[in-house]
Amino acid sequence: MSNIPSDLKYAKSHEWVRVEGDVATIGITDFAQSELGDVVYVDLPAVGKTLAVGDIFGSVESVKTVSDLYSPVAGNVLEINPELTNASELVNTDPYGDGWMIKISLTASVPSELLDAEGYGAVAH
Repeated sequence: MSNIPSDLKYAKSHEWVRVEGDVATIGITDFAQSELGDVVYVDLPAVGKTLAVGDIFGSVESVKTVSDLYSPVAGNVLEINPELTNASELVNTDPYGDGWMIKISLTASVPSELLDAEGYGAVAH
């Protein structure tokens, strides 16, 4: 069974979001990284890029495939995780911690269709 923290919200496309005030931190779930296999490269957007819900904000490349990353929230990119440039394996080893991908300044409320841990657990198998 994948690790699904209860304090996060989840998109059906396997991204997670942690909202603190008006800042959302986004990454991919433990289930997603395990399906991808060893991550070898993460392509992230420029700081300042504006994203709508569902926009592709980058991609993750593994030994098996390349997968697009979809924004679960709307806002402007505040920060990208600089550690992923040289240590993309953090996505595999700590997807909810050091493997985070981007931080967004929210420009709209968090979409109600995002799933809680229980709801995501039902789709992640």
